[in-house]
Amino acid sequence: MRRGTAATALVASLALAATACGGSDSDDGKAGGPVTLTWWDTSNATNEAPTYQALVKEFEAANKDIKVKYVNVPFDQAQNKFDTAAGSKGAPDVLRSEVGWTPAFAKKGFFAPLDGTEALKDQAKFQPSLIEQAKYEGKTYGVPFTTDTLALVYNKQLFAKAGIKEAPKTWDDLKKAAATVKDKTGVDGYWGSTQAYYAQSFLYGEGTDTVDVEGKKITVDSPEAKKAYGTWLGLFDGKGLHKADTTADAYAHIQDAFVNGKVAAIVQGPWEITNFYKGSAFKDKANLGIAAVPAGSTGKAGAPTGGHNLSVYAGSDKAHQDAALKFVNFMTSAKAQETIALKNNTLPTRDDAYTAQVKADPGIAGYQGVLAAAQPRPALPEYSSLWGPLDTELPKIAGGKESLDKGLSNAELAIAKLVPDFSK
Repeated sequence: MRRGTAATALVASLALAATACGGSDSDDGKAGGPVTLTWWDTSNATNEAPTYQALVKEFEAANKDIKVKYVNVPFDQAQNKFDTAAGSKGAPDVLRSEVGWTPAFAKKGFFAPLDGTEALKDQAKFQPSLIEQAKYEGKTYGVPFTTDTLALVYNKQLFAKAGIKEAPKTWDDLKKAAATVKDKTGVDGYWGSTQAYYAQSFLYGEGTDTVDVEGKKITVDSPEAKKAYGTWLGLFDGKGLHKADTTADAYAHIQDAFVNGKVAAIVQGPWEITNFYKGSAFKDKANLGIAAVPAGSTGKAGAPTGGHNLSVYAGSDKAHQDAALKFVNFMTSAKAQETIALKNNTLPTRDDAYTAQVKADPGIAGYQGVLAAAQPRPALPEYSSLWGPLDTELPKIAGGKESLDKGLSNAELAIAKLVPDFSK
């Protein structure tokens, strides 16, 4: 969900042009010299990358026989860049792989299985659902590095001023709360997103998904899905409900309104914790309320699990793979995870990294509390791409340019091309 700047993209592209995979240096590993491995980090270059770069130096200091060539690649470019590089044997030794990319690259043979290796020697310490999410056809192709999910985040002061004592537990409760906030404070109570990823929770609330992986069936146009998206659509119209923003800058508009107290609640992920605290409404961190995404008519609540794994390139030679396994183990250790959480306000993937100091941050503690309701993505290589057709159709539906039935029908046709062996 993060965006790289144009300047970052330029620097990264120059670095990539000058850098092949870790095994490309002619003197690399010869005559007892250090092995140089390349790591493509896809984190935010300003807010997160400095923490990772400091950890790289710490790793190098403890492992004199390994050098790490750090390259920050803009997140929105990294998937295609790695796909191209791996296909030509020029990929980095380690990739910070978004969880949806992991099974897709594993299917292509670009990632090495990590079961039984040094990278996964602490496997029991990680949340089991995150390990499952890193699997493809029974093998594990990534070590969970950061995790996230969506939550209902709200302004406690505005809720209190409106006399609302607890976070809404259902979407109907949220509509009522939004109207009350508007009446009592003059501020909109809720502003929803038209992005497919954010609408996913509505599907879970009706016990469905875009596809039924086990049944190999497309379910985005099913009665349950129509009910889910009908609820989603209903949250753009009514007292205290902000109208849909279908512009290219909608994400920024919603985020800015929330952090500056112009809307009382939104659905958002922990990657914005740092930015929450920069807003005028949350100078006092304790004002940030975090609750599970509201439940649907089935009583079920849930949100997609996101995050990133560290994966090892299958095309690297043994020396580089061994170095990469050691590096991955270090970067996903409890100590490193604690450091990353404290510096970057991101969620650790292993339980022993949730120290008292980490949980002292109300943002991290709040999101940790809703992780149990998060729903891991199925091990379907094409799964993340299924949101693409919906990202095309949902803004049209929310903007009144297309009916719900027509939009979901169009999405179903587009998804059928992505998973041609699935029935409708």
